[in-house]
Amino acid sequence: MQSAIALPFSQTSLTRSNRVLGSTGSIFSTPRSLQFCGLRREAFCSSPSNHLTLRSDRVRIRSTRFQVSAAATTNGAPPKSFDYDLIIIGAGVGGHGAALHAVEKGLKTAIIEGDVVGGTCVNRGCVPSKALLAVSGRMRELQNEHHMKSFGLQVSTAGYDRQGVADHANNLATKIRNNLTNSMKALGVDILTGFGSVLGPQKVKYGKDNIITAKNIIIATGSVPFVPKGIEVDGKTVITSDHALKLESVPDWIAIVGSGYIGLEFSDVYTALGSEVTFIEALDQLMPGFDPEISKLAQRVLINPRKIDYHTGVFASKITPAKDGKPVMIELIDAKTKEHKDTLEVDAALIATGRAPFTNGLGLENVNVVTQRGFIPVDERMRVIDGNGKLVPNLYCIGDANGKLMLAHAASAQGISVVEQVTGRDHVLNHLSIPAACFTHPEISMVGLTEPQAREKGEKEGFKVSVAKTSFKANTKALAENEGEGIAKMIYRPDNGEILGVHIFGLHAADLIHEASNAIALGTRVQDIKLAVHAHPTLSEVLDELFKAAEGDAKIKLNTNEDDPRKWRRDDEKEPSVSKDLVVRSASMSSFIEGIYARVLSLVSRIFV
Repeated sequence: MQSAIALPFSQTSLTRSNRVLGSTGSIFSTPRSLQFCGLRREAFCSSPSNHLTLRSDRVRIRSTRFQVSAAATTNGAPPKSFDYDLIIIGAGVGGHGAALHAVEKGLKTAIIEGDVVGGTCVNRGCVPSKALLAVSGRMRELQNEHHMKSFGLQVSTAGYDRQGVADHANNLATKIRNNLTNSMKALGVDILTGFGSVLGPQKVKYGKDNIITAKNIIIATGSVPFVPKGIEVDGKTVITSDHALKLESVPDWIAIVGSGYIGLEFSDVYTALGSEVTFIEALDQLMPGFDPEISKLAQRVLINPRKIDYHTGVFASKITPAKDGKPVMIELIDAKTKEHKDTLEVDAALIATGRAPFTNGLGLENVNVVTQRGFIPVDERMRVIDGNGKLVPNLYCIGDANGKLMLAHAASAQGISVVEQVTGRDHVLNHLSIPAACFTHPEISMVGLTEPQAREKGEKEGFKVSVAKTSFKANTKALAENEGEGIAKMIYRPDNGEILGVHIFGLHAADLIHEASNAIALGTRVQDIKLAVHAHPTLSEVLDELFKAAEGDAKIKLNTNEDDPRKWRRDDEKEPSVSKDLVVRSASMSSFIEGIYARVLSLVSRIFV
C-alpha cells in the first residue's frame, strides 16, 4: 500500500496493492487576536494536553499481533484497551507528518504501509519530478545561446545522457525515502508492512491476518493517476506520470492530455530534452486552474516560444498504444457536441488528466462510510462522516483521499491538525492559506483565491475587491540573473486590508509565495505587511513592492506627494504600465542606496586615510 501523498501538480479503483498518490489579525496585533497557521483562536486556549511531551526516554514496544478468526463478529464494538494511541494507514508525506507530530505529542504511534515509505510524492511524484525539472532547467539555460552570451559566457552544444538523468531522479527518491523511514524509526514509530484496512471501530487489519487497535485512526492512502475511459495505457507509449518519471524514453513527439500542473511540468521536461509536445485540453483554454491573467502570461512564455502546439475544447475519446509499427492513435471529439474533430498520430501520449482517490478495499463499509466519487467525506476537522451524515468516532482521513486539497504539504498539514485535535487542542486548518506551485521555468505559484473567485465572493458578500501588481523587470536580482520575465499579483480588500489571494509567475516563484501564504494564515493586513523590511537586492523585494502597491481605506499613508514617482498605483488606473512604474521606483531606491554607500565610503576613507 502506498502512502497518502499528493503531487504538487494537477490530478479507479485498482486491485493492486494499496497504491497511493497525491495530482488551497495583524502580525503586530496582540496574541488575543493572533491566528496561527490559519487556526481559530480556541487553539491558543491553555490546557494540560497542550504541553509538549519529550519522548527521549520512550521505550519502543512492538505491538502484539492477533490472529483473525471467526470471532470477528465483535468488530462492531470498540475495544476496551488499545495497542496504540494512533494508527495511520499510509506512510506518505501526510502519514509521515502526522506520525512525527504524534510522537512529539507523546502518542504511541504505528504507521501501516503496503508498498514503500514515502508514497507517490517521494517515489513517483513531486520528488523525482523535481529532479527531472532540475535537469530541464539547466538544459534550457545551456541551450539559450543569447542568454549565455549576455553573461559573457561561451558554451558548446549541450547534451544529456538519458539513463543518467533517470538515475538522478531515482537516486533522489531513494535518498528521501530512506530519510523518511529513518526519521520515523529514530523517534519510535512502529512501521508495519501490509495493506491496511478498517476492520471496525478503532480496529485495523494489515497484512494477511494481523489485527491491531488504537484510540484513533487516520486514513492517509492518497490517490492514483486518473485515466479516462477509452484510453489504453501500456506503460510504454501511452503512459501516466508514474511511468513518465522513469524516463525510459524521450519520444520525438508526445501528446500530453491535460494542461494542469502535471502536464505543464512534463512539457517543460520533454521540450528541454528535445521532444515536440501537443497539449490536448478539454476546456476552452490552457491552464484552466490558474488565475486567468497568470495563465495568459505563462502561455506566452512557457508554450508559444517552445515546440508546443495545442488543441482546446476537445476530449481524447480513444487512445491506442503504438504496436505493429503503427504510431499512437488519438481520436479527438468536440467537448460540447461530441462530434469527431481530428485524429492524431504521435510517438507517445502522457495522460495528465488529474488524480483519483485510492480508497477501495479500505473496509469503509465496516464503519458505514460511503465514498463520494471515491473520496472519503470529512468535516473541517478531517473527521470522517458516515452514510447517515454522522461523525464516525475516532476516525479521520487526510490528504488526497478526502479531496479537500490534493497536495502533499496539505496532507501533512491536515495530519498535524488531526494530531492536535486528538491531544486535546482544537485545530482547524485554513486551506486558503496553503500555497501551491508549478515548477516550470520560470515557476508559477499561488495561494488563496483567483481574481474571478475573489470578485464573485465580493459580489455575494458585498465588499470591493482591488488588485495590485508588480513586475520582475523592476527587480535588481532578477535583472542580474537576466530573468526579468514575470509578475506578481495580489487580490485584496481595500476596506480592511485582507489579502484574498497572491499569484506569482517568475524566477523562484515557488519560494517567494510563502510570505504571502503566511500572511493569509496569520490574518496579516496589507497595511501592516507593507511596513516589513526586505533585504536588498533580493527577489523578495518583488513581494515588498507588491504589498506597497496596494491601496485601501485603512492604509498607513507614508507619502502624500502625488508628484512623487514612489506613489502607490491605484487599481482603477487605465492599463497601468507596471514595469514602467516600478522601474522608476527601483531607480529611485537605487539612487538612495547609492547615496548611502557613497557616504559610508567617504566616512571609511576619512577614518583610515
